[in-house]
Amino acid sequence: MGCCPINSDIARMARYPKKYDIIVVGAGHAGCEAALAAARMGCSVLLMAIDLDKVAAMPCSPSIGGMAKGQLVKEIDALGGEMAKITDRTAIQYRTLNTKKGPAVHSSRTQNDKIRYHMAMKAVIESEPNIDLKQAMVERLVVEDAKIVGLEDITGFGYQSRCIVLATGTFLSGLIHIGFNSIKAGRAGEFASYGLPAHLKELGFELGRMKTGTPPRLRKSSIDFTKFTRQEADPEPNPFSYFTDKITMPQIPSYIGHTNKRAHAIVQKNLKRSALYGGIIKGISARYCPSFEDKVVKFPERDRHQVILEPEGIDTEEIYSSGLGNSLPLEVQIEFVRSVEGLEEVEIMRPAYAIEYDYVNPVQLKPTLETKTISGLFMAGQINGTSGYEEAAAQGLWAGINSACKVQGRATFILDRSQAYMAVMVDDLVTRGTREPYRMFTSRAEYRLMLREDNADLRLMETGYQLGLIDRHALREIKQRKKLIDQELQRVRQTVLKPSKKVNDYLENRGSNPISSGIHLDQLLKRAELDYCLVEKLAPIPEPISNKVTRQVEIEIKYEGYIKRQMEEIESFKNLERMDVPEDFDFAVVHGLSNELKEKLSEVKPASLGQASRIDGMTPAALTVLMIALKTYKK
Repeated sequence: MGCCPINSDIARMARYPKKYDIIVVGAGHAGCEAALAAARMGCSVLLMAIDLDKVAAMPCSPSIGGMAKGQLVKEIDALGGEMAKITDRTAIQYRTLNTKKGPAVHSSRTQNDKIRYHMAMKAVIESEPNIDLKQAMVERLVVEDAKIVGLEDITGFGYQSRCIVLATGTFLSGLIHIGFNSIKAGRAGEFASYGLPAHLKELGFELGRMKTGTPPRLRKSSIDFTKFTRQEADPEPNPFSYFTDKITMPQIPSYIGHTNKRAHAIVQKNLKRSALYGGIIKGISARYCPSFEDKVVKFPERDRHQVILEPEGIDTEEIYSSGLGNSLPLEVQIEFVRSVEGLEEVEIMRPAYAIEYDYVNPVQLKPTLETKTISGLFMAGQINGTSGYEEAAAQGLWAGINSACKVQGRATFILDRSQAYMAVMVDDLVTRGTREPYRMFTSRAEYRLMLREDNADLRLMETGYQLGLIDRHALREIKQRKKLIDQELQRVRQTVLKPSKKVNDYLENRGSNPISSGIHLDQLLKRAELDYCLVEKLAPIPEPISNKVTRQVEIEIKYEGYIKRQMEEIESFKNLERMDVPEDFDFAVVHGLSNELKEKLSEVKPASLGQASRIDGMTPAALTVLMIALKTYKK
């Protein structure tokens, strides 16, 4: 891809007198994290939004976390981001998912008051002295000699900066569909941006088209909740943020129901009237989050699908109807929704809709999320082809940190796949690109046993401190906890329990076989039916330690064999990651590689042999050829 130099001297236009280190375009979850990270690292930041009343808006489900997404939020928090803190201030339901499975896939999820979330995040941004928050629509970037120098808004007014982070969400050429009615909008009721995506094409970027959607919002007082199953919040909610001491928001239930054959028949009969199946939508949909039309067509053997009614806040009648997303005409939506048991008299306050928008193929980005062709231009969030608040926020933090590092002349911030879920996501995007909305799953992480929710602070908080995003007090606490974990692990492994009535009575009461000879405590703790209560009852530590410590000790011992094996795999992985690929390396001259692989390698420009190994189509034989070529490479 080439970059068209744009002859646009910013000095010729009317411009704001202040020159910023970084401008962040878009104040969604990606933009907020990018702006805060850069500002807290000491940069002057301008955060621009089309509508300041929609800062950190939750246009789809007002929830944070979920499978793999909860891990992302914990990592954002451990590095000094804001999402988890705001979540705890506004969460009206906490639930931990996958508790019947191993700790590698435990994930936290909250339902949030979306207005309070927006207001809380906006207040944090407004109180940050290094951030200026302004309402404007960006029309074009100002590029000189393949380097960012500023941007121009839709009125022709200019702003100067050394770096720009584009976090534009669904606003690039956004088009909303309700049946065959199409509306130019970035979200319902908000302007879309058409000048900026056209300008990105002028600059030589490859853009694609994606589609997402949102279900109808229902009036609470018109729902018969007795026909649904009540789902309570966790009785003892665990905060998302490591810095939250207490949950203060009231906890509100959600409700689970199901569609039926009549609902399916209504949708089937009106498929040709939906934007998705009527030929209106061209963008690629997400496979893992299908619209109801997709469910009916792709799963014809099923005569019902789950519906979850979730409150959008404490002081609103609006209910989010998860599972009922569609792009049907409003009159069909009313008939369809009212066919669900318990919703016979329901009032739709906001109709469901599908939305198409442009995104930039992320293989055009470096692992820092800076573009390969324009220095100082970074991209984060849905512009990179991802889906979800959490994925966006993690990219925003990543891009914000790296833009600050660029301004300050510091080393780039890059984690590898063995260190964080967010690193898995970024590596997937810049190495393989995406042709459908990318969502984080635990299955994407090869080393997920090491990348748990419960150890994100132990993994990443020291890095956050080095970046200037975590304070010294938190660092001291982490170091002390690591020390206590090591000490308790050593004590448990060295302690021998001898058979006695007390010991064997305890074991029998827990459904575990008694012992007839001395046994190390850690060997007993490996038994599936036993937990850390064994240690507390039969060999308590002289001084009490926190649950955070005992939890890590229990996991380390119970999964010791798996952890050892994964550590060996990580070491092999790191050996490939340590072998750098020079930026000017010419893959076209490497003998033994197919032309297809040469093209892919030249497009991606992998930073390491490890990244090259993950390019689609790379074989062990081809990797060996490339390794030899790199070892013999001379500038």
